This record gives sequence, structure tokens and C-alpha cells, in this order.
Amino acid sequence: MENELENLTKEIQDDFININSIDELEKIKIKYIGRNGILAQYFKRMKDLPPDEKPKIGKILNTIKKDLEYKIEIKSKELNKNKQEEKIIDISLPGYRFLSGKYHPLTQIINQTKEIFKSLNFDITEGPEIETEYYNFEALNTPKYHPARDTQSTFYLGEETLLRTQTSPVQVRYMEKEKPPIRVISIGKCYRSDQLDPSHSPMFHQVEGLMVDKNITFGDLKGILKIFLSRIFEKKVKIMLNPSYFPFTEPSAEVSTSCVICEGKGCSVCKNTGWLEIFGAGMVHPNVFKSVNYDSEKWTGFAFGGGIERLAMIKYNINDIRLFYENDIKFLEQF
Repeated sequence: MENELENLTKEIQDDFININSIDELEKIKIKYIGRNGILAQYFKRMKDLPPDEKPKIGKILNTIKKDLEYKIEIKSKELNKNKQEEKIIDISLPGYRFLSGKYHPLTQIINQTKEIFKSLNFDITEGPEIETEYYNFEALNTPKYHPARDTQSTFYLGEETLLRTQTSPVQVRYMEKEKPPIRVISIGKCYRSDQLDPSHSPMFHQVEGLMVDKNITFGDLKGILKIFLSRIFEKKVKIMLNPSYFPFTEPSAEVSTSCVICEGKGCSVCKNTGWLEIFGAGMVHPNVFKSVNYDSEKWTGFAFGGGIERLAMIKYNINDIRLFYENDIKFLEQF
């Protein structure tokens, strides 16, 4: 009988290889350990064995039965798990909507701005948000009595350190390290002591542009800005330069573009003027060149700067700057 049990063990192993369903497993269970199964027949034959063989054969039969019960239990769990994981596809059901992340509208404008200026061969640089009075004011030809340096307008962190009020200090730092000709923009956060309202924020983003070469003129400035603004607003725009004053440029100008909402016809956004003020700009002041050891007789250049939020508000016709910072999903998912 011992040889028969060895063959039985191999037979059980072969049967288990071909089990692929709960029904097949149940048939194997009935076949071997059912009331009238193969193992039950072997246990009945135990009475006919010689007394000295009964303990040995009994032990073998019990081992086979326990091993088989364990295999059946494991296989049952495996088959039930696979059955639960099976998915029945009903093609008549509506499909699932997979939500994807989006860039914040300000990030979209920043990325578009970088790509546009890269295509115009401008480098992109960055500077520290915590600045010194020298870089934020003095190197930019801003005298000590200028109202921009007042504590009511600037966040001071110490006697000579502050949160930068503009990205213009970056152009000074860049010119200290690089020699002309130069084409560069910088985009980053700025800080001013402004009350939060629909058009002002104590923290905002600004883009700063600088171009220095021989014989640079206002025409170059106007041409670059016309290309940039036409691309960022995705439509052709007109550019108007109105006289203004900034300490670090001379002459200086306020840059306006034809209203992208009404296309210059007049609307509530442009206050019926047909124009939208965008940037401050001008030719780099000789005193700024002096602070970075550039020869103002040899080199000329222009600089411009403006708010990223301003560009986004105009492009997307948004009337409240606070919407950019409230993280309202209903607002953000529109972009």
C-alpha cells in the first residue's frame, strides 16, 4: 500500500496543476476527501493490514489528507481573490471622467512669457527676494528722499535689508557679472505695503526686461514689446508710449496697448479710452550704467517692467486680483 500512496500523492499534484476554477477545486475535494472519496477508501482498507504496518500507513494517510486540505484552502483563497478582481465591462455605462492637474493661470502667463522672450534670444535670470537698499534703490538711481523708499511703501527687514519692491535690482546684479551686449528678462515675486483690494496686493509677480547694445533706441523697445504683447494676448495689438518718470530710466514712458477686449473701440475695461496701461519702461539711465561700470557713451539700452497679474487680468478679463490667491477650484479650473 505504501507504493500506492506514493502514486496517489503524484496524482494529487498533477490534478492541482490543472485547477482554474472553484468548481474544478470542489470536484477535486470530493474526489479525494469526500465521504466516499479515494482517501476514505484507503482508511477502510486499514483493517486488513498487518498490525505492524497500520501505524506507518496511518501516519502517511493522515499526512496526505492534511496536506491536501491545506492545498485546497490556499487554492480556494487564490481563486476567490481572482474572481473578485475580475471586472465586468458594461459598454452601455457612461465613461469615467479622469481629472488632470492644471497650471495656475499666473504660472501659465509666466511660462508663456519665458517662451516668447527665449524665441527673441533673451536670457532668463533670477535674483534674491530679500534685497539690500543699494540694489533695490541706490544702484537704480533712486535717491534717499524718494517716496518709494518710505517705510509706508516698503517692507524693511533691517536697517539696510528689505523685501524687493521690484525685479529691477536683478538687472543691476546681472550687468555686474556680464558684459554688453545683453538681452535678459527676470520674473519673480515683489512686495509692497499695499492694501489688498481688487487691483492691489502686497505680494505680486513682475517681469523685468533689459537690452543693452550699441545704438539701442526707443524704436527697439517698442518693437520688442509689440511682439511680446501680441503673442501673449494672441492677437495683434498697437503700442503707445506716453511720457513718464522712473529714476532708473531717462527718458521714461508708460507703455499702453490697444484694448484686447474691445480692440480699441472703448469698453468698461479700458474705461472707454481704447487703451490699457501695461508696463513702465524707458532708456537705461546713465547713472545706472555708471553703477555697473558701463560706458554710457558707448552703450545704450532699454528696460521695462510690469505685473504678471496685470497681464493675466487683461488676457482672461478678470476684474479682481484676489481671485488668483483664493484657490477657488471653480475659478482655477477655467484655465
